[in-house]
Amino acid sequence: MIAAVAVIAGIALLFGLALGFAAVRFRTEGDPVVDRIDALLPQTQCGQCSFAGCRPYAEAIAAGTADINRCPPGGEATIRALADLLERDPKPLDPESGEIKPRTVAVIDEPLCIGCTLCIQACPVDAILGAGKQMHTVIASECTGCELCVAPCPVDCIAMVEEPVTLKTWKWPRPAEPLAAERR
Repeated sequence: MIAAVAVIAGIALLFGLALGFAAVRFRTEGDPVVDRIDALLPQTQCGQCSFAGCRPYAEAIAAGTADINRCPPGGEATIRALADLLERDPKPLDPESGEIKPRTVAVIDEPLCIGCTLCIQACPVDAILGAGKQMHTVIASECTGCELCVAPCPVDCIAMVEEPVTLKTWKWPRPAEPLAAERR
């Protein structure tokens, strides 16, 4: 009888140690669903979705407090990807969030720049370089086109320019929906 209790206690101890090791070894930081949603978002950190950035928006989607159709920079492709991931029906972009526009990049008219650094402070992705009382410039490859740098500029030297279409940025246009008469 004592031998049976000792064997069961030994097995329980062994399984307890194995579960403890697995809990430490295979622990996930954060919510993997939030990570997958965040990976689908464009990482513009523009705030057009009414959240402070893409990660808080992803957390709200995962919690069910925000809808999947509030990201204008991501456009229809992001809405469809989120719908597929979360097994929901895709929706058109929420008009309160903005409108889907072609990708733009900030361009600073450098001779007009007074070096106030307000645009640097407003840029959520640090795509603007410069120093106080010095000319600023935009790193085009880092600019997300969020337009947050335009409003604070006191001399209106920042313009949003549509990004030129290249082989990397061109996308097939979506086919037109058939008319109701054609479906019959």
